[in-house]
Amino acid sequence: MTEDPHLLDPDYDKHGGFPNFQPAQPGPGFGRFLAAMRRAQDLAVSADPDSETWEQAADLAEQLVKLLDPFEAPEGVGPANRVPDLPGSGSLLMPPYKVTKFDAEAVELTVQFSRYHVGGNYAVHGGVLPLMFDSTFGMVIHASGRPISRTAFLHVDYRKVTPINTPLTVRGWLNRAEGRKAFVNAELRDPDGNLLAEANGLMIRLLPGQP
Repeated sequence: MTEDPHLLDPDYDKHGGFPNFQPAQPGPGFGRFLAAMRRAQDLAVSADPDSETWEQAADLAEQLVKLLDPFEAPEGVGPANRVPDLPGSGSLLMPPYKVTKFDAEAVELTVQFSRYHVGGNYAVHGGVLPLMFDSTFGMVIHASGRPISRTAFLHVDYRKVTPINTPLTVRGWLNRAEGRKAFVNAELRDPDGNLLAEANGLMIRLLPGQP
């Protein structure tokens, strides 16, 4: 059973680096925007048009920047990373994961990497997986009812090539806790259950007022 983290840390909501962000409701246009931007990211690393088309694309990208630039907002005010119902919680930084299980036993996600995440030979870049695992570790901490923590270390073992355009599963869990320390594990598997990568890490509970 998940415990109230305020029982372990009365200042849970007051850490300078981790305000208590609330879910955002930006409307359906934001979801459409993210979907288009994810596809644009794929095309930005894969398209090979003529020079005139690149000029047109640059013009359109600059128009988009001009449109949104006046609305740049602080963290926790803009909807990015605050819309749990959208892939990657509404953050383009994150691969488009969806949470399928979230409790003290484990956190499970589905994720499908795309052309944007390729490192070479149509395999997911090795540096993308630590990002996915680190985010999973943060969810594990939250789901297990522990106070806000930061990553002290994260170790990844790559077992097989991670493919793109394939539905994959991420599972993370709390291995054990020792005071401020939480030792966490996670794994990434393909649809046949093959282990693609696994990770272990140490999350350290923040002290009151620590960013």
